[in-house]
Amino acid sequence: MKFLPSIVLLWMLSFSVFATDIPSRIEISYAVTTDIGQGEINEVMEIKHVNGTHSYTINSEAQATGVFKIIEPNSIVRHSEGTITKQGLRPTRAYEKRGKKDPSVAVFNWGKHVITLQHKGQEEQKRLPEGTLDRLSLSYNFMFASLPKQYVEKHVTDGHSLQLAHYAVSKEVLHTPIGEIDTIVLTRQENKNAKVKRKLWLAINNHMLPVRIVSVEENGREIDKIVTGINISYKADH
Repeated sequence: MKFLPSIVLLWMLSFSVFATDIPSRIEISYAVTTDIGQGEINEVMEIKHVNGTHSYTINSEAQATGVFKIIEPNSIVRHSEGTITKQGLRPTRAYEKRGKKDPSVAVFNWGKHVITLQHKGQEEQKRLPEGTLDRLSLSYNFMFASLPKQYVEKHVTDGHSLQLAHYAVSKEVLHTPIGEIDTIVLTRQENKNAKVKRKLWLAINNHMLPVRIVSVEENGREIDKIVTGINISYKADH
C-alpha cells in the first residue's frame, strides 16, 4: 500500500498506537552526511508502563566515521525522558552533550509551567508553554499524537533557547537503504534570513518513526541523516 486514502486515516493510525500496540524498545540507526564528513547515529527509545502510566527515555549518540573521525573524535550525546500522554510526549528532562563540554540541559516543571535552561554555566528560567518538546522528543512525538492537516506548531528547546516552530505537513515516498518508505514530511517554515532549517520524514506504516532528518544548524553546518536499520521490540504488558 503506497498511500492511505486520507490524512484523517493517518491520524487514526498514529494515534491508535497509544491505546494498543506500543513498543517497549525501538532501536534506529542512521547514516549521516555533513558538509565536512560522514558519521553515524544510533538511537534507542525505551517505553515502560508502570501503575497505569507510560514513560519514555530516548538516548542518541552520534559519531564521525572514516577519516572524519580523526578530525572529530568526540561524540554527540542527546537524551530525553518523560511521560507519554494522548497529546504526545511530555518531557521532564533533556540534554545535549558534545564531547567533553558541559551539557546543555532543559528541565521541564509542568506543575509550575516553568522550563529551566542550563547552557555554558548559565541558568535561565522561562515560561513553559503547553506541549513544549525538546528536539529529540519532537522526532518521536507523533508516534502518540495526531497530526494536523496542514501544519504543526510546537515550542521546541535545544537546551539553551526556546522557540516556536511552524512545520508544513506533506507526503512523500522516501528512498532509503532499507527500501521505499511512505512518509509524512514536516518542513520547518523559517524567516528568509533564518540560520536554522529542519525537515523531518516520519514513516506512515511503522509507528510514525523518524526515518530521515535534514537540518542546517546555527553554525551553518548541514546535516542529513537517513535510516539504515530499525529494530522494534514488544512486551505482553504493553
